[in-house]
Amino acid sequence: MAVDTALSKNILDLVVVRDPKVASRYKNGAKTPITNFIEDYMNGRVDVTVDVRKLMQHRTDYFTYSLVGHHASFIVNKFIPQLVIHSKKQDERIVRDHYDRRNDFFAGFLGERMIYTSAFYKNGNESLTEAQDNKLHLVSQKLQLKPGERLLDIGCGWGTLLAHTAKYYGTDTTGISIAQAGVDYANQQIADWGVKDRARAIRMDYRAIPADKYDKISCLEMAEHVGVKYFQRFMNQIYGLLKDDGLFYLQIAGLKAGIHRESLMWGAFMNEYIFPGADASMPLSFVVARLERAGFEIHSVENVGIHYSKTIQQWYDNWMANRDAVYNEYGQWWYRCWEIFLGWSVDIAAQGNSTAFQIVCNKNREKFDRNRWIGAVNLGERDL
Repeated sequence: MAVDTALSKNILDLVVVRDPKVASRYKNGAKTPITNFIEDYMNGRVDVTVDVRKLMQHRTDYFTYSLVGHHASFIVNKFIPQLVIHSKKQDERIVRDHYDRRNDFFAGFLGERMIYTSAFYKNGNESLTEAQDNKLHLVSQKLQLKPGERLLDIGCGWGTLLAHTAKYYGTDTTGISIAQAGVDYANQQIADWGVKDRARAIRMDYRAIPADKYDKISCLEMAEHVGVKYFQRFMNQIYGLLKDDGLFYLQIAGLKAGIHRESLMWGAFMNEYIFPGADASMPLSFVVARLERAGFEIHSVENVGIHYSKTIQQWYDNWMANRDAVYNEYGQWWYRCWEIFLGWSVDIAAQGNSTAFQIVCNKNREKFDRNRWIGAVNLGERDL
């Protein structure tokens, strides 16, 4: 990824201090903890003279990844309670506080498809819409969807996958989400696509899904919100909902194994302000072990982290293009919070600190017909 090298080495040429109380953090030649800068920037104590994305590309020149007092307050008052509780009431409050923000907020970066998960690029020159359509078809093909099959999508967002699979693959698709704004949008989108006879979105906690059997189940970047505490139980639940000859597609954000200072700082920021309670973003080994413990056999795992980096870059570009509208509706703090998150996350994904995995699996039964994998779409980069 190309990095613009034309930046001053003097932090005071890039950061304008508005609050004298924080001026000591930005002395020429000194580095300040990145968390202090982020808090200062979001709260208007400092401004920047360059594009935030460019500044974040050069972040190691100006910032450190040191722990600060803000982290102690966050860990004690927010992170630990979220990690150990994960009750229905708590999860609904946290998730709806995020996802029930008006849809225009998310449209400010997600674009017309309103898909809040990584897109997929075949040549790297696609628009965001084209790349998200690539992903929708890829998911459908990895699941080997057929007309009339029952598909359950857990954490359906704004319902684009529901409408897509019903329209182009003829499935009977049900999606669930806690967020009412997303469910309302999803059902309207389903109607607009002319498939409301075979697709629907329901506001429901995943723990309340009625006992039933589905031909295929998908879960795209929702399992992180289940949390480490209940992740195994969630995998067991999905196993019970899937027919013996069915397929399960799990797309999940994950972290590099080991401890990395920047990953910790980025993760703390993301967990505090962007995805509270999403503590099950873990290394791949954590996910695979729990899938296998539930009784699944892993068919394929594809790392799409670089696709996520490109997706987030396009989200960032959309956010910047919609700056005035977001400022007018939501104010400086919200705009700058997501400006930092998106601008920083492009590199976090590109350098492998955080990534996303597409996992396809089936029940590990001797009678499962594995001939279905011959000639099938296994990895997105291959045209089989």
